[in-house]
Amino acid sequence: MIEIAPQQLPALSRWFPTGSPGTGALAEHVLTTGRGAWWADRPDRPRVLAVTCADHVLLRGDPSALTPAALSPFAGRYVEAPARFWPSLGSAFERVVPWERMLYVHQAQAPVSLPRTPRGVTVRRLTPEDVPALADLRPESAWIHASWGGAAGLAASGHGWAAFAKGRILSVACTYFLGSAHEDVAVVTVPDRRRERLALACVAGLTADIRARGHIPSWCCSRDNRASRLLAWTAGFRLTREYVHHSTGRALAREVQPTAVPA
Repeated sequence: MIEIAPQQLPALSRWFPTGSPGTGALAEHVLTTGRGAWWADRPDRPRVLAVTCADHVLLRGDPSALTPAALSPFAGRYVEAPARFWPSLGSAFERVVPWERMLYVHQAQAPVSLPRTPRGVTVRRLTPEDVPALADLRPESAWIHASWGGAAGLAASGHGWAAFAKGRILSVACTYFLGSAHEDVAVVTVPDRRRERLALACVAGLTADIRARGHIPSWCCSRDNRASRLLAWTAGFRLTREYVHHSTGRALAREVQPTAVPA
């Protein structure tokens, strides 16, 4: 697979339908924000197309057009692809772990009990001045701003809410993938301030913003992540479908890129 520029893209409607919830919004997010990359098996009339953002990959097309080495750029990622790609993934990486996932969509009529903010905590929309606080999150929480290219990108996006205490971020919720109809939500809370319903307060502020933009919030999580599933339900999200994505390990072979021949 080779990385291609956005202007080289074919018409995307048959590859990545617009208006999709969950990670289906990833392609639109990359088009809108420029945060991510496009890949194809060849630049002209591609048979396989992929889009990447943060650690996520959407892969579409005809897997018979690929060698195992062609998939090497997607090592150490979460790959969502039709079942016809699964044998190719198994041949390309030393480890491929299927993860059962659940997709929720926000229901405006669902009852939501808003929590009372603890004393000394402020819940509000992120601003560009919040970059240092976002950057101070522990490394294992830095994924929360990866789809915006880092802390500065998320802080300036207008698509995040956080709970603050003494200048420190305790919890943050954001639009992880921004689509034309849906915005997929992500949230993280620092370990020492969990079970205070701070994540719910941040998600409530964010979902209100998303609805005000005329969009519908969505939510994806692992089937085994009971805490995330419970938070989604409490915040007014309801299960729409289940799917599988695959966590890839090290690539078994690397694709050799052609070397330019001097004129």
